Amino acid sequence: MATTETTTPERGLIALPESAARVLIAIGAVATIASTFMSWTYTSEFPGDLTYYGSPAGLQVLDIVAGALTLLFALTLWNVRGLGWLNPAGATQPVVLAATSAFAVSWFSAIAIAVDLKGIIALDPGAYLAAVGSLVALLGTLALPKPGDTLKDYVTKPELIPPAAKLPGWGERLVVTGATAVALIVFNYGIGVDPDASETFLGYLLLVVFGAWALLTAGLFDRFAQLNARHKGFATSMAFLAAAAFPFLANNEHNSNLGVNILVVATVALGLNIVVGLTGLLDLGYVAFLGVGAYAAALVSGSEFSRFAGVQFPFWAAMLTGMAASLVFGVLIGAPTLRLRGDYLAIVTLGFGEIFRIAVNNMDGTSGPNLTNGPNGISMIPDLDIFGFNFGAEHNILGFPLGRFANYFLLMLLITAVVVVVFNRAADSRIGRSWIAIREDETAATAMGINGFRVKLIAFALGASLAGLAGTVSAHVGYSVNPAPYQFAGSVPPNSAFLLAAVVLGGMGTVNGPILGATLLYLLPEKLSFLKEYELLAFGVALIILMRFRPEGIIANRRRQLEFHESDDSDKAVHIPEQGLPDSTVGVTKAGA
Repeated sequence: MATTETTTPERGLIALPESAARVLIAIGAVATIASTFMSWTYTSEFPGDLTYYGSPAGLQVLDIVAGALTLLFALTLWNVRGLGWLNPAGATQPVVLAATSAFAVSWFSAIAIAVDLKGIIALDPGAYLAAVGSLVALLGTLALPKPGDTLKDYVTKPELIPPAAKLPGWGERLVVTGATAVALIVFNYGIGVDPDASETFLGYLLLVVFGAWALLTAGLFDRFAQLNARHKGFATSMAFLAAAAFPFLANNEHNSNLGVNILVVATVALGLNIVVGLTGLLDLGYVAFLGVGAYAAALVSGSEFSRFAGVQFPFWAAMLTGMAASLVFGVLIGAPTLRLRGDYLAIVTLGFGEIFRIAVNNMDGTSGPNLTNGPNGISMIPDLDIFGFNFGAEHNILGFPLGRFANYFLLMLLITAVVVVVFNRAADSRIGRSWIAIREDETAATAMGINGFRVKLIAFALGASLAGLAGTVSAHVGYSVNPAPYQFAGSVPPNSAFLLAAVVLGGMGTVNGPILGATLLYLLPEKLSFLKEYELLAFGVALIILMRFRPEGIIANRRRQLEFHESDDSDKAVHIPEQGLPDSTVGVTKAGA
């Protein structure tokens, strides 16, 4: 017999009336915003020059955004007309997280100023107002009623969030366009932060983490995912248009270099995602396929240090050569080993990766055949020239100067688009469904008539060829190839551990996940170089935290998300706030005898 129970919300941590708590949050948010128009310190030595009145800069800009986000979420608790879309469930957790973002940025800024400038005497009134205002807002959120376990369910069970108001097709496309533009602005701001201004980038990270978490718990990410699903082609096109606009907005060769390297790693991670995310095969030597493609392209691209110095293939031929070489190696390695499972397969692939690195390191004409020039590698690889377009020269497009790395960025973006199409088509095909069946239960899939060995070999070969495709571009971007990067783990990407982490952290089995994972793992070490020898420690801590709270990855595959959160479907009674929710969702049915 089924019974239905509902519970009343628990009181907040601070004993205040809910109306007073809302007022505190609003006052604190307004004070935080106002503080950014005041001076935070007396000297311009602190990054961003926070000495001006009426002209926010650096960390102050971030605090404006955090304060505005807090104020907007606070207004949703008053049911302000026009803001219902921001917090459709009327939940309190997004308000808490938004206030936490303002508190984190404000207090981090004040502490950083005091530490860098040797004392709190360096703080001006604006910094004090930001610290006090953000603290008031956070204390106000702690006085809000606490609705038990409901908010966790909003993430794992998006159906609890009321459906969005119906928009016309053009309106939904406009929302997708706006969200894409915001994402581009956020990314461009982060990558544009001066590496020497580590304080500003840390503040940016705090805002992005807590702000995105607030939007996630409010259900906005799920609604946006539904819009993307309804307009998949349009959303994908907008994402690539935004990426294509990046070199024009950045207008900086260093940032364009970061961008092209991120795309190379992201493309390789997508290939690995076929093997790990869709098929469930743990490959610890995948970076070797990137190396095979890079070396194959370098040998036939006209370098005077190549064993075939007189040979210079056009790019399309060099690209096919790199893909074919990686494909052949994928089949040769996969054919005798893919009958293994689990840890045994992982050990064999790890061994292949090390064999490749050692082999190319010894093919110098002394320790082995003269093919790869040993540890010196193949250098002076000429820039690409496609239809008369020299990728090594600067070009003016629409009045914007595009340098060498910007040219390669646009080329790599086109290749990434091709890889995304291949991934999507393969995942949605009959063979893709076979991969997923193998991943879920290979024994059951085999019993149902799926040829497990053939299916896994296709996945291995396809993933290897996509890595080889990326390798052909990386060889030209870096002017040279050498054995050093192609190892299991190292301080400099790409390496197999880095690629696997990008797939796992971003979200296995998804398209956007590996791209986001590669972006974060490549960008963060660049901007947090001040950590030096503690960089791997910080990465390990971040990995543990993410695996604890988001084991399915940042961008979760729906199937895997349900697998990881099966234990969340407990038989406890759960209270769902009535504000903004249909009556049928108030109360959760608990199965009982």
